[in-house]
Amino acid sequence: MEMEELTPHIQELQRVLGDKIDEDQIVEELNKYLNEYHVGIDAAKRGIIRKYGGSDTMGFVTGNTLTKKIGELTGSEQNVDITAKVVFVDTKDITVKGLPKKIVSGILGDETATASFTIWEPGAMVLAKGSVYNFRNCYCKTWNDKVQINIGSRGRIEVADGVRIDLPERQISASPTEVKIGNIKDGMGSVTVTGKVISVEAREITARGEQKTVYSGMLADDTGKIQFSAWSDFGIKEGESLCISNAYIRSWKGIPQLNMGDRCEVSRVDAITEIIDTSANKKTVDEITRIGGGLDITLEGLVVDVRQGSGIIRRCPQCNRSMLNGACTTHGMVEGVMDLRLKVVLDDGTGAIGAIINRADTEKLTGITLQAAQGLAAVKGESVVGREITGKILMKRIRVTGNVMSDDYGPSIIIKSAENVEIDLEAEANKLLEEVEAAI
Repeated sequence: MEMEELTPHIQELQRVLGDKIDEDQIVEELNKYLNEYHVGIDAAKRGIIRKYGGSDTMGFVTGNTLTKKIGELTGSEQNVDITAKVVFVDTKDITVKGLPKKIVSGILGDETATASFTIWEPGAMVLAKGSVYNFRNCYCKTWNDKVQINIGSRGRIEVADGVRIDLPERQISASPTEVKIGNIKDGMGSVTVTGKVISVEAREITARGEQKTVYSGMLADDTGKIQFSAWSDFGIKEGESLCISNAYIRSWKGIPQLNMGDRCEVSRVDAITEIIDTSANKKTVDEITRIGGGLDITLEGLVVDVRQGSGIIRRCPQCNRSMLNGACTTHGMVEGVMDLRLKVVLDDGTGAIGAIINRADTEKLTGITLQAAQGLAAVKGESVVGREITGKILMKRIRVTGNVMSDDYGPSIIIKSAENVEIDLEAEANKLLEEVEAAI
């Protein structure tokens, strides 16, 4: 089973067993039961609960499914059937464990509520917007206090012939909520945002087989900046200041985006002179975790781990994706292009976050060039390159700037620029001493 399918079962076992077993042990036990003993997931969970003395067997969910309305979902269901109408559907390309993967996601609705959904193994299944389907063997969880519906490899989807679902009309607030860009979160509806247009462009795209023009760009105020998209031509020009009313917020990979729909109103306001430095937006890991994502975020922290996949890698010459065992998952066996990168974990004292560092910044941070790394690999092997790079960067303090994205495994930062931070040990020691004395 994929990790995203195991997650709800891990959470259920944690609830039942409490502090009798930690998450790593649960994952290890599940892998043993599923891959070594080759038993089903329900039998595996029962075996683990018996082994570690769990008593909450009444709350244990077996293979028997429940049928629920969307409004009845709590986010803890592991095996539930849902009949719903597809309100919105989209196909996305994501990266899981370093490999590209195609998923289908969108919004489902019935008479009681709407909720986002993800199909992790869509195969040849094509969902039609406005059609009603039976979604079997789903599992649910919550994100930002909202229920998400997931359909994994054990789930199935059937057309609900003859079933009609009438969704309640969307309620639009007569008085939109005024919000600063830095306080925007995914899922907000009917908001008013005032800011300066940093950039704007018109792009031709194909949507549902039709050529359409979408207007997109960047808007900023004194607290942050955000990408915007509009399906109508509001005559937006770079450099002007706007008040955008009745917009709504949706996220892409955890990054909130301002969407200007058919009810949106745009008006020009007096020029805004105070806007955030669009080249840097410093935040802590704790702040990043709460907002979910953002653009051009600057973070300073200690490199506490260098992950597998650091050092020399090979990229597909056609799509630039990293290759595994000489093959690109999209284009098959190709002659790879050598590259250098770092996959690290940064800790700033408020939390930890994964970061991917490109070749130029890897060379700058470690002092090891791609040419030098290739020479070392030719003599001692590529694994030695990884160890050498790790020794140059581990437990060093660095400052990075990049885009933060979030998925089911949490936030990560794709770095645009990075630099080493020199630590004044004497000053840091004096600061720590002052804090200790003040606390006594």
